[in-house]
Amino acid sequence: MQIHDKPEVISALNGKVEAFNNYISPLGKEQFEATPNGKWSAGQNLDHLIRAIKPLQPAYSLPKIALRIMFGKTNRPSKTFDELVAKYKAKLAAGGRASGPFIPPFISFEKKHQLIKKYTLQKQKLIAKIERQSEKDLDVYILPHPLLGKVTLREMLYFTIHHNEHHLELLKNSS
Repeated sequence: MQIHDKPEVISALNGKVEAFNNYISPLGKEQFEATPNGKWSAGQNLDHLIRAIKPLQPAYSLPKIALRIMFGKTNRPSKTFDELVAKYKAKLAAGGRASGPFIPPFISFEKKHQLIKKYTLQKQKLIAKIERQSEKDLDVYILPHPLLGKVTLREMLYFTIHHNEHHLELLKNSS
């Protein structure tokens, strides 16, 4: 996938979240709550994606000096989208999994529409924060990722885009 600048990041993020929500929306109770082969249900995947995107709101709101003090600055160029995805897939292949606060509880069907709205709102808030970043800052400042280690602001956005796609494919392949 070719994603480079902010408009492409924003477009891809919009598209991936919308595709995920469009897949989840028509699911009935049984489909939404089903845990095929012990895997997460559609509801749990949705909750997990919300848990993953929500911490980005404050991170992308911090003043640059706070980002630098808390996490530092990068000493390398940002990876491309494809390079970041390859690194993530390698971490998963090596046994990397969600942990701690990113593991969803059981999610009932009754929460479906509320969570879809929440996910859309989180995405919109993140896009508003992305729009306030400069292209340069996306490649200078870093954040910690629980599986990937230190990543640039741009790489975290690439991850967020791919993460949506990854969980949508998991759902499609399990049904």
